[in-house]
Amino acid sequence: MIIIGERINGMFRDIAKAIREKDPAPVQEWARKQEEMGAGYLDINVGPAVSDRVDAMRWLVEVTQEASKLPLCLDSTDYDAIEAGLEVCKRPAMINSVPAIQEKMDRVFTLAGKYDAEVIGLAMSEEGIPKDSDSRIALAMELVANCDAYGVPVQNLYIDPLVLPCNVGQDHGPEVFETLRQVKLMADPPPKTTVGLSNISQGTKNRELINRTFAVMAMACGLDSAIADACDEELIAAVATARIILNMDIYCDGYVDVFKNQNK
Repeated sequence: MIIIGERINGMFRDIAKAIREKDPAPVQEWARKQEEMGAGYLDINVGPAVSDRVDAMRWLVEVTQEASKLPLCLDSTDYDAIEAGLEVCKRPAMINSVPAIQEKMDRVFTLAGKYDAEVIGLAMSEEGIPKDSDSRIALAMELVANCDAYGVPVQNLYIDPLVLPCNVGQDHGPEVFETLRQVKLMADPPPKTTVGLSNISQGTKNRELINRTFAVMAMACGLDSAIADACDEELIAAVATARIILNMDIYCDGYVDVFKNQNK
């Protein structure tokens, strides 16, 4: 499973302050930390505390790339900001994200084709997040169809079935797992899958344990990636161990360190 490091996000106070003051040091420190822990991508989100998201995204991408060679996952609902970030990315990036809403799919898949970007597609519509896996899959199929229509390779699409906190949407968990399984049957080659891992534990007392347990269970259902805390040592160890048990990596006594170093 690919870890998309979540920490360069304006929702965190240190990153919000860094963006406001144009101070690259905290951003670059987190970029280096997450890369060292085995992240495969770095999620870049300017957050809500800036008035000019376009300028903030461009700056954030540029200073992050000074510290890390990892590809970036540009995270915003402002697609002008996304495009500004794509324009200065040194490597093909990932767009996070687009729901199954036609005008938004039109914009995002056009950008993906223009900049050779991957896309995270959300299994939601104007009505919100569906409860059952069948409805999630129907929305995923809309995303796949639009991806194909715009000439974007389907393997560049990541379907996010959307995880709700287990303390308020506990019955959604099994539906998410079933969606992950069914996505792998949608096309050949199939789209990839991802989740915002920390969503499962939002508002709970045992956040780290819940995140780690969900990640391993989801991997067994076909999860390919997760936006997650790349600096959680035990999460990284759990993911690396699951990859061994699922026969995705070759066992060696130092397999956790091998996982951490795979992108270096």
